[in-house]
Amino acid sequence: MALMTLNSRLVAPVFAVLALLASGCTRLATPPPPKPTVTVVALRAAPVSLTTELPGRVTPFRVAEVRPQVSGVVLKRLFKEGDVVAAGQQLYQIDPAPYEATVASARATLAHARAAVTAAQLTVDRYKTLVDARAVSRQDYDNAVATLLQDEADVAAGEASVHSAEINLAYTKMYSPISGRTGRSAVTEGALVIAQQTTSLVTVTQLDPVYVDLTQPSATLLRLKHELAAGQMRRLEGNRTPARLILEDGTSYDSEGTLQFSEVTVDQGTGSVTLRAIFPNPEGFLLPGMFVRATIEEGVREGAILAPQEGITHTPDGSASALIVGNDDKVERRSVVLDRALGDQWLVARGFTPGDRLIVGGVQKVKAGMQVLVRPQVAAHESTVGGARTAAG
Repeated sequence: MALMTLNSRLVAPVFAVLALLASGCTRLATPPPPKPTVTVVALRAAPVSLTTELPGRVTPFRVAEVRPQVSGVVLKRLFKEGDVVAAGQQLYQIDPAPYEATVASARATLAHARAAVTAAQLTVDRYKTLVDARAVSRQDYDNAVATLLQDEADVAAGEASVHSAEINLAYTKMYSPISGRTGRSAVTEGALVIAQQTTSLVTVTQLDPVYVDLTQPSATLLRLKHELAAGQMRRLEGNRTPARLILEDGTSYDSEGTLQFSEVTVDQGTGSVTLRAIFPNPEGFLLPGMFVRATIEEGVREGAILAPQEGITHTPDGSASALIVGNDDKVERRSVVLDRALGDQWLVARGFTPGDRLIVGGVQKVKAGMQVLVRPQVAAHESTVGGARTAAG
């Protein structure tokens, strides 16, 4: 009996120690980690108006180089350099005296020829009556008719000479062929000019409106044509292509222009196509040779998907991928193909479907296959974004 009591006293503390250890292990057991929380954007498809920014230079709408068409001494310059002149306004006066004398001489020669025609006509009329009466020979009558015809030809030549002399006299007054702004004058009063000389006396440039010549890669032009043919993109209303200008200092030009045409050949050196746009320039702010950048509206991309840039990652090889949340709130990795950046978003060519939930917050805390908690979804971007805007439904 004493032995049993002793054993009981020894065993009790052992059970107590074991119970204490078991209790401690229960308290030290690690609970399962909480699900990471992510923020998502619900992607949707919508028409998007796309733009392209192209470099270009300003070129004048029209340029006229004024050259003399007759030789002579310049008597007057009738404009100030840099003035705006109208079409038909006189610019120079060449000494007209030699040409006035030529006109007078040509008119006198014409008068002499006309007098000869009158005399020859009287002779023919008289011989016609006499030849019937056989008072003159038929040969004399024929000679009189021939003389009349020769004199009439002399009159025609005289009239042409007078007309030519009058044209040369008119050329002594040099007019502006177009309306525009004059440049520097190459001559002053007293200078001798030569007909059809290679050096122009002054250049008149029309600056309202102006052209802007742009260069676009031929590959981009082909892509646009394919998208239009496939119905992925549609032209803007009225098939009109508007354009906006960004000047050298980064400011925007106030007036909107319109794309006029595309060159029919590709530059073999650069692989680019020249596009020409026209812009109003009432204040003469745009000058020929000025470098600008033009934003051209390509058209409307139907069913486009825009994804926030913070939700897209790039690998060293340049490929893009994104994490999305599936229907079971599990993370999936998706490879995507990007078209271009539009403001703070990417235009996605392939990889997403409308309704995908793109992770834009908490990306660093999750990986593919993880279960996550989704915060209230952020509305997809619908406002104007950089170079693109969502087209009205």
